[in-house]
Amino acid sequence: MAQFGHVSAVSLNSQNSTANVWSLQSARRHGCTASRCGSTVGQTGGLSFTGSDAMGHKLRIPAARAFTTRSNRDASVLKVVCIDYPRPELENTVNYLEAAYLSSSFRTSPRPNKSLQVVIAGAGLAGLSTAKYLADAGHKPILLEARDVLGGKVAAWKDDEGDWYETGLHIFFGAYPNVQNLFGELGINDRLQWKEHSMIFAMPNKPGEFSRFDFPEILPAPINGILAILKNNEMLTWPDKVKFAIGLLPAIIGGQSYVEAQDGITVKDWMRKQGVPDRVTDEVFIAMSKALNFINPDELSMQCVLIALNRFLQEKHGSKMAFLDGNPPERLCMPIVDHIESRGGQVRLNSRIQKIELNEDGSVKSFILNDGNVIEGDAYVFATPVDILKLLLPEDWKKMQYFSKLEKLVGVPVINVHIWFDRKLKNTYDHLLFSRSPLLSVYADMSVICKEYYNPNQSMLELVFAPAEEWISRSNEEIIEATMKELAKLFPDEISADQSKAKILKYHIVKTPRSVYKTTPGTEPCRPLQKSPIKGFYLAVITQSKSTWHRWKVLSYRESFVLRPLILKCWLPKNRELAEATVA
Repeated sequence: MAQFGHVSAVSLNSQNSTANVWSLQSARRHGCTASRCGSTVGQTGGLSFTGSDAMGHKLRIPAARAFTTRSNRDASVLKVVCIDYPRPELENTVNYLEAAYLSSSFRTSPRPNKSLQVVIAGAGLAGLSTAKYLADAGHKPILLEARDVLGGKVAAWKDDEGDWYETGLHIFFGAYPNVQNLFGELGINDRLQWKEHSMIFAMPNKPGEFSRFDFPEILPAPINGILAILKNNEMLTWPDKVKFAIGLLPAIIGGQSYVEAQDGITVKDWMRKQGVPDRVTDEVFIAMSKALNFINPDELSMQCVLIALNRFLQEKHGSKMAFLDGNPPERLCMPIVDHIESRGGQVRLNSRIQKIELNEDGSVKSFILNDGNVIEGDAYVFATPVDILKLLLPEDWKKMQYFSKLEKLVGVPVINVHIWFDRKLKNTYDHLLFSRSPLLSVYADMSVICKEYYNPNQSMLELVFAPAEEWISRSNEEIIEATMKELAKLFPDEISADQSKAKILKYHIVKTPRSVYKTTPGTEPCRPLQKSPIKGFYLAVITQSKSTWHRWKVLSYRESFVLRPLILKCWLPKNRELAEATVA
């Protein structure tokens, strides 16, 4: 318990340390009181829980894969300690101020003479944010979502027992000024649970152990990041650190122009070119590459990594992480929907686009839906993954260079795994963890990290299974079997592949065959601008502004995390009014 933010799930008879948890009020909010949950409040404000049917759900596994389950009443008395940290001071940073200024311009600019009806395809965060800011500017967005759930790559579903499972493991960095500003505008800053400023890596050569990079809160950037690296002697030796620092000098000195020029080389090749030992790549950048784009460093463009490092080293709180306090559709997406609808916009689920119908001049006449409905507007925006757009492109458009370049952008497969166990796992943290496993990217015990998913007696691990290209077509049973073998290395005292230790109560697997596009060398020039050559047709896509590094978006799935500068510029032709919407 010496380290803040550590999660402890131990017998009360053997350990009496306590730490401040969310508060007794928060516990009551999740259906727990001292009498109902058998909890006791210590003198230091710690909250201890005994077994309880009131917290969490009684979990079942289908008979086809039946496992022995353990009643909550048989659970040993546990103490779960978790800490949320104060929101960092982001509002005074240059990037945040710029994001706030851009978004406020929609609310304060003169109202249009005529409100435009803008039809937007895709109710992920890009589509929702586009609709939100167009509504702020006085226009009438119609947002169409093919599925019955909001969120796109942050979508989530509730199972029959009331438990949520998500498309991806999502975190929010301090380096996301547009996202942070969006939370503030919606009045939901309190829905982000900030964690200690650390990055925590599993140690494959020391099963069950972790190595930490702790960023001192009292120091400014980049000193806090440099000190975090220098203090870690478990993953990198001093010769490794020196050679890595020398290798990074060109990026530090060359700045943005140098970073942009590294799109043509992989992470692994760049490291070797700069004289950085392969050990650095193996120890740090395999995990980082998989977290950024779900692929290994022998495939990932070095530009992607340098963009992330640039933000993390330049901003004091850039690499500080927060988790949403519950399921994304309700806790994040619905407030945006409410905002859109309060200003006259519409959000329609189960509205899958079958065809983009064109006028004689090649411009968009309407979106034809699968159910036969025809949706017309003054302007049209596509905010879907690039692979969906490519499927719907009219034949006449495919010959244009703007659209033909999209063929080189191909979504990367990723799998998100959720496992509910019959006990509280001890060897975990109240934080995101880098597994450094050949099959797993990042993972977290959501039963301690997330308030809505909180359970003092049983752990729920959410894991990103990547790279997943060879696994996306395999059965769920094969994926779970492989995942358990990897978890046995991370939890050697608590998990075994044959479940002779912790037992699975149930699991959910979400496969995304085409997630974010694969950021391999040479893909940067293929990323389109938002304004297409088609009159009145725009893309809410991830594009890079050459003039600033101040606009960032989390792409993941996601979410895992990929940083990208992003700004949506919609030239709305009817009244020649420029709507510039920052998309979070």
